[in-house]
Amino acid sequence: MTATFVLGGARSGKSRFAENIVTATGLERHYIATGRAWDDEMQARIDQHKADRGPSWTTHEEPLDLAERLAAIDGEGRAILVDCLTLWLTNLMMDGRDIAAQSAALATWLPRGKARLVFVSNEVGLGIVPDNRMARDFRDHAGRLHQMIAAKAAEVYFIAAGLPLKMKG
Repeated sequence: MTATFVLGGARSGKSRFAENIVTATGLERHYIATGRAWDDEMQARIDQHKADRGPSWTTHEEPLDLAERLAAIDGEGRAILVDCLTLWLTNLMMDGRDIAAQSAALATWLPRGKARLVFVSNEVGLGIVPDNRMARDFRDHAGRLHQMIAAKAAEVYFIAAGLPLKMKG
């Protein structure tokens, strides 16, 4: 297993960069979509991502049980892109799940994977301190999860303005 972690801000080009990594492997492509369409605007974003990827990807929608879904589709000869971890965290928070346990389960599963893995997430810790508890909790959960995934990943990239900065590997 080789894992790559791609971080960046909104509309930074991180998803396209991650998709290019997977495409370059030449392996069977799987995409785990963690987003939920809470409104029409989010549905439009999801639809655009699907259209941009095209038909050569197998899409798995998994808003909550990420480690279990990864284990279910894992296999040699496959590349799996998870987009994105911050949307997954949002879903866990909205569903009242134990985020520390879910994050630990994902990080614990990572070294067992046989597929080529690529994770995408939004870096949310570079801005001002949020003005409400839920937003601060979200930022803190994301920061802790990012540290766990970065520690297990062979490569870590930070994307800004479509440009990758290799941070590890």
